[in-house]
Amino acid sequence: MTAVFIHGVPETGQVWDRLRARLSTDSTALDLPGFGVPRPAGFGATMDEYRWLERELREIDGPVDLVGHDWGAVLVAGVATNSSVPVRSWAIDVAGALHPDYVWHDLARFWRTPGAGEQWAKAVVEASPESPESPAAGLAEAGVPAEDATAMGEKLDATMADSILDLYRSATPNPHAYWEAGLSTPSALGSVIQALLDPYDDLAASDEMAARLEARTQRLEGIGHWWMLEDPDSAAAALERFWTAVGEG
Repeated sequence: MTAVFIHGVPETGQVWDRLRARLSTDSTALDLPGFGVPRPAGFGATMDEYRWLERELREIDGPVDLVGHDWGAVLVAGVATNSSVPVRSWAIDVAGALHPDYVWHDLARFWRTPGAGEQWAKAVVEASPESPESPAAGLAEAGVPAEDATAMGEKLDATMADSILDLYRSATPNPHAYWEAGLSTPSALGSVIQALLDPYDDLAASDEMAARLEARTQRLEGIGHWWMLEDPDSAAAALERFWTAVGEG
């Protein structure tokens, strides 16, 4: 089986490198258009257009083990519940973001605000690496390990900044509302990863969504939103335990 990893915001597929190096299975990490790679002509970077993921997955011999983080988790949930793409299993974090009552976090609300979001984009793209407004500084403050924050920040260019604004503004009022028919029960077994120090998730809402999606939960103690960077050994072990259970039925 091939494990396919989908990153979040403001990231590229590189965020998974350390975790993937610890896996015993084949894996690949995709870059969403606009995130470290160009946006195709006419691509609006909306939630609907990121169904691009379904086309990419059809090019991979499946069924696959699909893993999504942050916005990648939202997109993976869409594939798992509203797509005919063959998936052997799926795993996501921040499942609370799929809840009908989800409220955007402060930075997301800022990005979604016309004018304010554009000011942020201009500031981070033009900031010097040593500036407190630099992407690396903001990421480190948000909990990304320092070395990773620098590497991640270097990828945050004007294309990515614009894509972030377009994506967040397309999901109104929240990601759940986008799924007009709701999130149906997936045919493949799923896992909801709960990094217990993640400030962008809500444990009660995550538990509720896991129950709705008939998914297992895996709690990661002592680590937060960037669990794949903070403790890649524990993260890889948790995923491989899940995949072993899937194989055993």
